[in-house]
Amino acid sequence: MSSTFDIIVVGGGPGGYIAAIRAAQLGFKVACIDEWKNAEGGPAPGGTCTNVGCIPSKALLQSSEHFEHAGHRFADHGIGLKELHMDVKKMLGRKDTVVKQNNDGILYLLKKNKVSFFHGRGAFAKAVEGGFEIAVNEDSLVAPQIIIATGSSARALPEAPFDEKLVLSNDGALRLDAVPRKLCLIGAGVIGLEMGSVWRRLGAEVTVLEGLPTFLGAVDEQIAKEAHKAFVKQGLKIELGVKVGKVSTSKKGVSVAYVNAKGEAQTLEVDKLIVSIGRVPNTTGLNAGKVGLKLDERGAIVVDEDCRTSVPGIWAVGDVVRGPMLAHKAEEEGVAVAERIAGQHPHVNFNTVPWVIYTSPEIAWVGENEQQLKARSVAYKAGTFPFLANGRARALGDTTGMVKVLADAKTDEILGVHIVGPMASELIAEAVMAMEFKASSEDLARICHAHPSLSEATKEAALAVDKRALNF
Repeated sequence: MSSTFDIIVVGGGPGGYIAAIRAAQLGFKVACIDEWKNAEGGPAPGGTCTNVGCIPSKALLQSSEHFEHAGHRFADHGIGLKELHMDVKKMLGRKDTVVKQNNDGILYLLKKNKVSFFHGRGAFAKAVEGGFEIAVNEDSLVAPQIIIATGSSARALPEAPFDEKLVLSNDGALRLDAVPRKLCLIGAGVIGLEMGSVWRRLGAEVTVLEGLPTFLGAVDEQIAKEAHKAFVKQGLKIELGVKVGKVSTSKKGVSVAYVNAKGEAQTLEVDKLIVSIGRVPNTTGLNAGKVGLKLDERGAIVVDEDCRTSVPGIWAVGDVVRGPMLAHKAEEEGVAVAERIAGQHPHVNFNTVPWVIYTSPEIAWVGENEQQLKARSVAYKAGTFPFLANGRARALGDTTGMVKVLADAKTDEILGVHIVGPMASELIAEAVMAMEFKASSEDLARICHAHPSLSEATKEAALAVDKRALNF
């Protein structure tokens, strides 16, 4: 069966389904193709983020945080509990319910916006007169404009492929049916720290092995040190500057050989191994060569700053192209591409894309950090404010961390905001807004913030840029 559309979107993750909806809002006839399946084999749009990434990991983080609070913090509030236990099967069931609610919500939104949804793997068949032919199952779809949003997959260790039983990707890490006694994570990035936090809270002995000599090298150094101190205090064992060697599996579990930062050979015996050493673009099976689509050495689709590929009429967004592999970055690119096809002139500012690590404490930042400013020889001022001096944080019983504001020494324009502490993922939005509107630290300092609130820490950090903090 052959159908003609104005735009075909290949991939139903954050970049894809959002691009399809925006294009439909602009009056285009749109098709969206996605192959994710739920447990029953039905469609499960939302990509890695919804199915095995952002959404399920946050569900498990929330459940495990409740468990830890019940075991270690409720007593401070006068709440007594007896025989505390974790039903892992029920926790995973709740996680699956949250995922399905998001899947169903996306299907509803596509239908509401009159986007034709096709469940299966889309691939280029050939270039045709006036456009391109995409094959999906038994269907042949044709359109003059194609948006590729096929996302990414977990990168495996060369000699230890994922079996999702002993050697786990983010997918397997979200489906462990019991708390492992000993757990190793290779990679101290977002996925490693979040999954390590989940299973550490539930009782696992967790060791994180990181090849780089610094902890969270992309994070402001002061913030990273504060986070590292908190994680170690919680019980995460973090080894930096290691070189992982042979990984072997047996009925007993996984054996990881590595050389530590001192050059000493070590062997770690664990029940499960989670590998989080990065992600690779999903271009295999796309048949990019059929239409002359250019890929780089990583297999990512080569695009310009507006997400145009080497082939006119074909666009690509999200994890499958350059830039940070973040769901919200993919969404912004998806919207921008749909609007460019409609003749509009949107802009995506990579410098104001927020980053978040949903550990406890949470870590969030936007803009440049001190290391980057020093490398560029930018004259700047810094202001910090600890949550220890914030009334709402004290009431919450969570005073770890700080807010840090960096501003240009001459113009006072905010260059970066960095947060480690409670609800950093929500607090960072104010900083993004401020930077988008070219606000100065004084602008942020003079905005009236509700009291008591965690956001007051942001105001105080902005005041501290000019050594005017009022509560510290």
